[in-house]
Amino acid sequence: MNNLILVPIAIFLLTLMVVSYFSQKNLNKKGSNFSKEYFIADRKLGGFVLAMTLVATYGSVSSFVSGPGVAWNLGFGWVAFAAPQIITGFLLLGIIGNKLALVARKTDAVTIIDIIHARYQNSSLTLILSIVMLVFFTAMVVGQFVGGAQIFAAITGLDYSIGLFIFATVTVIYTSSGFKAVAITDTICAILMLVGMFTLGYVIIRDGGGFMHIMETLSQKDVGADGISRHFKVNADGLLPFSLLFSAWFLVGFFTLALPQSCVRALAYKKTSDLHMAMIVATVVCGALMIGMTLLGVLSAGVIADKPQNGTDAIIPLLIATHMSPIIAGITIIGPLAATMSTVSSLLIAASSSVVSDIAKQLSHGRKAEDGAPSQVTPVLAQKKLPTILITLLIGSISILLALYPQDIVVWINLFAFGGLESAFIWPIVLGLFWKRMNAGGALLGVIFSLGIYILCMAYGIKILSFHNVLIGALSGLVFSILGTYCFKAPNLQIQEIFFPHKCKEQQ
Repeated sequence: MNNLILVPIAIFLLTLMVVSYFSQKNLNKKGSNFSKEYFIADRKLGGFVLAMTLVATYGSVSSFVSGPGVAWNLGFGWVAFAAPQIITGFLLLGIIGNKLALVARKTDAVTIIDIIHARYQNSSLTLILSIVMLVFFTAMVVGQFVGGAQIFAAITGLDYSIGLFIFATVTVIYTSSGFKAVAITDTICAILMLVGMFTLGYVIIRDGGGFMHIMETLSQKDVGADGISRHFKVNADGLLPFSLLFSAWFLVGFFTLALPQSCVRALAYKKTSDLHMAMIVATVVCGALMIGMTLLGVLSAGVIADKPQNGTDAIIPLLIATHMSPIIAGITIIGPLAATMSTVSSLLIAASSSVVSDIAKQLSHGRKAEDGAPSQVTPVLAQKKLPTILITLLIGSISILLALYPQDIVVWINLFAFGGLESAFIWPIVLGLFWKRMNAGGALLGVIFSLGIYILCMAYGIKILSFHNVLIGALSGLVFSILGTYCFKAPNLQIQEIFFPHKCKEQQ
């Protein structure tokens, strides 16, 4: 290990701690608005910060490690698999972002579960979804910590436990300073992720002998019976079935608009103009980052010819460790570390809100308006600074401890947690926002069958024509959501007036 590698990393981590310090001071000034400030930055995010925090939430350690590693093996077909990620920011902000923000202001909601509770007024549904969030988010945090610590150790030469403790502790500390700290650090992380990507791109093109030479090298690798390399085939010679490529448009495309850690960003912007700006910036930056890193994975096959002993996940760490000077390597490693930390902070603040605001509200039988209208009362616990921060620190500490001793079951849960969250939240959110007839019975049945069938298919390896199981689970959930909706009575008038004011006026 060359100690110079650690210099850029140390500066990066110190910067995040400074942001945390000033964010904590800001929290001290908020008083009665503490819950809004802590969980949604008092609804004052600008367009650029909103876009970058959304990009940083989508980008994770897999964007810098696993994804490029698979692309190294499968070629441009994996770029086609990753392509739907371009639309994620535009989908979220353009389709449901504005409506989520309007409803959140009407009901004084600070979390996505608050909005779901206001829409359906069903404690069983909101408690189930809150627990799903907490379990899956914690598992995903552990997975991010493990991946980040492994790449940190591989490149710096430090022990895995030391690397984990350093960057994970910094992440937990600045996340405990609230959503504004998370949004600012996410912006820093997203910018540094782009810097890391461009640095990697330069090194790959340089050491591969130029773009044309790399393409020539790729054309001679893994050549099939038809004389064409699998790296240039969309289905990678059958390794990427078209049904799986089709599923990608839902797994990493359309269904991502229901991910609660992303949806909550729509509650935090200040003005409509900020939303419009964020739509453009997020689409451009997210597309450049997600597709760019996958393309670099393909091109890296022109530099690293043989599969590393530790598998394809070692491709990018090997490039950084063996093809860069210490300082440049230190700057580049910040990219995957920033991706890890930004994803963790988003998950951690959402998991904290699940405990402090959502689960606490349901267990305490939160107050409800006498006329049946959605409650606008925030749990007392969420108004208290110390308990809220302590719960964030506790969840983060538990995740660090689990990451110190990673078990196979944790890794397995992390693999399907992303799809599990989509399966659970897609129909309660989408149908709840755009279908006036949708009710609590339909939402509850949809969640149970969508998530249940998805988990069963993943657990027992059930495949239907190579479609990803998130598609099977979500389609099942849609059917039962519709059936359940027509089996139970429609929502009351107060709820309809909040969520569908224009339709209610037309009927009058």
